[in-house]
Amino acid sequence: MITALGGGVGAAKFLEGLASVSADESLNIIVNTGDDITLHGLKISPDIDTVIYRLSGMIDKKKGWGIRGDTFFCLGELKRQGQETWFNIGDRDLGTHIYRTHLSAQGHSATEIASKISRAFGIDKRINIVPMTDTGVETWIVTDQGEMHFQEYLVKRHMKPSVIKVYIKNIDRAFPPPGVINHIKESQAVLICPSNPIISIGPILQVKGIREALKSTSAKVVAISPLIGGASLKGPADRMMKGLGLEVSSTGVARLYRDFIDIMVIDDQDSDEAPQIEELGLDTLVVNTVMSDVEKASGLARAVLGLL
Repeated sequence: MITALGGGVGAAKFLEGLASVSADESLNIIVNTGDDITLHGLKISPDIDTVIYRLSGMIDKKKGWGIRGDTFFCLGELKRQGQETWFNIGDRDLGTHIYRTHLSAQGHSATEIASKISRAFGIDKRINIVPMTDTGVETWIVTDQGEMHFQEYLVKRHMKPSVIKVYIKNIDRAFPPPGVINHIKESQAVLICPSNPIISIGPILQVKGIREALKSTSAKVVAISPLIGGASLKGPADRMMKGLGLEVSSTGVARLYRDFIDIMVIDDQDSDEAPQIEELGLDTLVVNTVMSDVEKASGLARAVLGLL
């Protein structure tokens, strides 16, 4: 059994590769839900859906999110009626959000809903996609232009405001879904996906009991840096780390995880950081971490599993 923690495009790419090279293993994926947002009365869970769409083979690979070949007629109608349409919801994607909102209204938990949507998209039963919590939480960003939901910062404001602080609403009430702690403690390996350490991995670590389980598990815990040459390939990880006064490097990411990981995986371009990371008491693997296609994602996953 393997357990992975993550969220975002990088995590979804890695998980696609991981699923392809670990066909004999059950795979538990604990996904960030801090990015969740309610728009037009619909419950939207972007990180959960990106993982599901990627593993089902339906992802729009050019964008890295949404459903391939989707149309946007509904969004056009909403715009015509004077509604805000900065969050790009495709027509087929809309079906997922309607189904999620319907199930939630019937009393189903976020965990139950993720499972039902996964099966509807034909995800292999050995793969268990689990939200980090069934509690409704939201990531908010304090910027030089005021406070805003993470999705507004990312999508509407195009990551332009300077980040001052990040906080998660309702995180003090959040507990992991049943079974998640056991997944971490009983796995042969726990993998931290190449995700933004502040807003994709950070919220998961703040859910009660998860960081402690990572510290106490007998499994090897391996983290993959989302940074290459001190920059993000996609997303705001580098900008956020800089705004929060953190070192923008794979070493900086390793420092955030040093209390619970055993091995840090970094890109070939950052090989000179290996000695600094090892001074933190961690082992390193230096390998190509750029996942430009599924073959390269599979190669990265194979290299990571080779550590075990």
